[in-house]
Amino acid sequence: MNRAEMAAKIERGDGFIAALDQSGGSTPKALKGYGIEEGSWSNDEEMFDLIHEMRARIITSPCFSSGKVIGAILFERTMDGEVGGKPTPQALIDRGIVPFIKIDKGLEPEENGVELMKPIPGLDALLDRAKALGVFGTKERSVINQANPAGIAVAVSQQFQLAEQVLAHGMMPIIEPEVNIKSPDRAESDDLLLTAILEELDDVPDGQRVMLKLSIPAKPGLFKPLIDHPKVLRVVALSGGFSRQEACRELAKNPGMIASFSRALLSDLRHDQTDAQFDATLGRAIDEIYSASVASVPA
Repeated sequence: MNRAEMAAKIERGDGFIAALDQSGGSTPKALKGYGIEEGSWSNDEEMFDLIHEMRARIITSPCFSSGKVIGAILFERTMDGEVGGKPTPQALIDRGIVPFIKIDKGLEPEENGVELMKPIPGLDALLDRAKALGVFGTKERSVINQANPAGIAVAVSQQFQLAEQVLAHGMMPIIEPEVNIKSPDRAESDDLLLTAILEELDDVPDGQRVMLKLSIPAKPGLFKPLIDHPKVLRVVALSGGFSRQEACRELAKNPGMIASFSRALLSDLRHDQTDAQFDATLGRAIDEIYSASVASVPA
């Protein structure tokens, strides 16, 4: 796939984007969910080797290249590794899956109800390296915990400033200002977020587009203006702590949004499963998430 073909697949493809981007801080939790307890590794290198083995097993599973997964978001070390003797991005491309990379370096302490992104040193070099490996786009996350208009405006502004840098490298940014689904004023945060994003989209130059990764809104259909916006390539949904069943049910109420799930995709996988068990478990999850992503009428 060339970049135009990747853009077309992400814009119009039926399916969803797998989030395989757990970073250093969340890797022990991801491994524990996979059935590998902390203490099974003696240093970070061994820990990252274990999580890479898990991701490689997912990527090479026959059901992962069934056509229902149209993209995958990678952690930097996963991008720099190999799957089946090939650089990970190329291994994905060969399976018809568009590669993205997580570029944020974690979150600042909460202020004004939001957790902004930490500085990202060396980003230009990372973007150059990622693009050379065939990576199509990026993903960067901040978090909204309270319906604070000023805080949300700053968080969204930071996201779009970073997106400008990504676009300047000829890559597609996925902007992810996550609304905490446990927030008591979640619906109000959704409304404020929608307004802030629409204002920022006005300043995106004509001919350029971004992607959005958003929490599933409390009010079904709220993000339709973003789904239909000419400067938005695609709107994807994070599971945000919902179980897979809950996330799929809520996603299906929002036609036009597709999934970009992590825990909701991987939660039933275990390292001691046989290949047949592993493939069957992953296949069931993929089928459920795909069905919710292609739902054409509110559930």
